[in-house]
Amino acid sequence: MTITYNTETQTPILPINSAVDQAPLTVAQLVVQAQSGDRDAFGELFERYRPAIVALAMQRVRNAHEAEELAQDVFIQAMQKVDQLRVPEAFGGWLRQIVHRMAINRVTRGRLSVACDPETLEATCTDDASPQTAAEAQERDAAVRVGLTRLGDMDQQTLRAFYLQGQSLIEMSDRFDAPVGTIKRRLHTARKRLAETMRTDFPATVPMNLPVHEVAVCQAV
Repeated sequence: MTITYNTETQTPILPINSAVDQAPLTVAQLVVQAQSGDRDAFGELFERYRPAIVALAMQRVRNAHEAEELAQDVFIQAMQKVDQLRVPEAFGGWLRQIVHRMAINRVTRGRLSVACDPETLEATCTDDASPQTAAEAQERDAAVRVGLTRLGDMDQQTLRAFYLQGQSLIEMSDRFDAPVGTIKRRLHTARKRLAETMRTDFPATVPMNLPVHEVAVCQAV
């Protein structure tokens, strides 16, 4: 680059383009570059937004370790979906929406004990280690496995994807090519059908005085 000097003050005069090049890119500019496959641009977005996203995640999950994991998941999701963002200037709000959705998935999954797949129900869903409780858990495990096989293909795929494979609603939406709202309805319907199947075919595993919608998830999935 050729540098010229002011003849009176002897100070360098930089070309206009040089000054522009030194200015930091805006969020919108970084988003556009990221949408074109520039990983460095997305890395810059990550650095700018990470503190705020971790803080927001902390508000949602109330656990520092969980918040860090959630933030990582959010940025992975954002990197995969950034080309779908139509308004680059809206990146910050879009990112916060992902935090909210993924936090709901994570918290809901924790509350519903989704880690309690049929193979580990006895270990994770029972507090009483008495022989009677263990026997009941084993009976329930067997009922769940059989009950799942008696559902339709869509119900089975939906339950296994969410509860056993740990997929988020967004991931399931992509996998099944259906809106998130549809996935939620499918989950609700599949859980209800499984609970009804267990109540009909394995009544001993479900308290008869409970409405179907109140059957514990550890007894249904």
